[in-house]
Amino acid sequence: MLIPSTMLLLASSIEETSIEPASAGIMLLFAAVMMATYVGVAVERFHKTVAAMCGAVVLVSLGLGLGLFEYEKIYDFLEEDLNIFGVIIGTGILVDVVGKSGLFHFLSMWIVRLTGGRAAALFLTLCVVTFLFVAVLTIVPAMLILSSLVLVICRALNYKPVPLLLSVAICANSGAIATFASGLPNIMIGTAAGIPYADFLKVSLPYAVVSLVIAIIGLRFFFRNDLPWQQTSEEQAALREQIETFDPWAMVDDRKVLFRSGLILTLTVLGFVFAQQLGVGMDFIAMGGATAALCFAGKGVEDAIHKVNWTVIMFFMGLFIIIGCVKQTGALAWVAQQVVAMSDNRMELLIPLMGGFSAVASSIVDNIPVAATLIPIVRDISGGPVPAEPLWWTLIICCNLGGNGTPIGSISCVIAIYALKREAGEHVGWGTFLKLGGTIMLIQVAGAILFVMLLHYQGWIPELASHGT
Repeated sequence: MLIPSTMLLLASSIEETSIEPASAGIMLLFAAVMMATYVGVAVERFHKTVAAMCGAVVLVSLGLGLGLFEYEKIYDFLEEDLNIFGVIIGTGILVDVVGKSGLFHFLSMWIVRLTGGRAAALFLTLCVVTFLFVAVLTIVPAMLILSSLVLVICRALNYKPVPLLLSVAICANSGAIATFASGLPNIMIGTAAGIPYADFLKVSLPYAVVSLVIAIIGLRFFFRNDLPWQQTSEEQAALREQIETFDPWAMVDDRKVLFRSGLILTLTVLGFVFAQQLGVGMDFIAMGGATAALCFAGKGVEDAIHKVNWTVIMFFMGLFIIIGCVKQTGALAWVAQQVVAMSDNRMELLIPLMGGFSAVASSIVDNIPVAATLIPIVRDISGGPVPAEPLWWTLIICCNLGGNGTPIGSISCVIAIYALKREAGEHVGWGTFLKLGGTIMLIQVAGAILFVMLLHYQGWIPELASHGT
């Protein structure tokens, strides 16, 4: 049973979200439409983007008809995640222009030569490189770059692209919890809680490495029959002979353009790293890199802009509108509050409930609105006997790793699946992904909950001066 102080804290969290809860019937109606949309996304014969746009149109129409919000509120739904679109567009242009310079082909051949083209070594190298790229680049630009690299490598070695590209997508979510700027939930929660950059290296980075190991083991087992893991000496000799024929410069028309492209890409990476110190958003860095690429290394501006993944943009636009409409009814906040209420402010219950809810919700909805919904609730229930720090780190880790649960749970999985369908003609169904990503997510999230609880009870979590207030 809730004590009065907890009831007051939950009430204040509702006030801070500035959302007047709708009736239970309206909440259920909007939640039902959202779930019907996800069913449409799951149906293979129905295009994901069409499903998302249909759900958005229905919920906006219901919201306006029931007087839940004014039409201008829709722009507020998109404004919360507007930077994502800027990052996708900017890095999409940058990746296309840099790719035409031959840089990605050059890097791909270097990775192939480094690993000797052996499937086991190549798989492990790509997983580790993905982790490092996401930790430095953030998840969207890293995935756009790595998906191009993987497809080039698979074509060169005649390997199946599904195992390697899905491995990259799932390992990307481990890299997303490595630093303050590697994932959007990190930025949102870290800013709200006042978590210093260095604390990420002490708390979330160690578990990011652990979750990467879990992912690698799970992926290796799941794809045990899809790549030539065990190669005879004759096969390895033939592979080395084949690799010797690969010319890293084959796709390079102008070495000066290649070097300029490499410089622009490097400066863009540094921009992502220091964006917070520079006081600008990731979207500005991405658009700046795209502009520089078009000015100094670009060929065919119209074609480069056309190569932006507008399907993914429209898909996420529809999802963000759907989530904003459901959030406006107070349904997401209500569900989150029930998780808090069930724990009765006991940390041994609150951490698992908060972690489990944020992970599952992130896999079904999206980690950005989940984080936005839970931030004010965590801020209000913490303090006094309830420390804020374990709850903040639970949200950061579980919101990111929850993206491994479904094909739409994280932008890395969406990018990988669309790249497979568009570039390789390969389709990955929900059933296949749930067996792979869902299993890995459950193990990772369970480990994360135990990890945070261990740090909390051992007193190893750095204390925040502001306590997230």
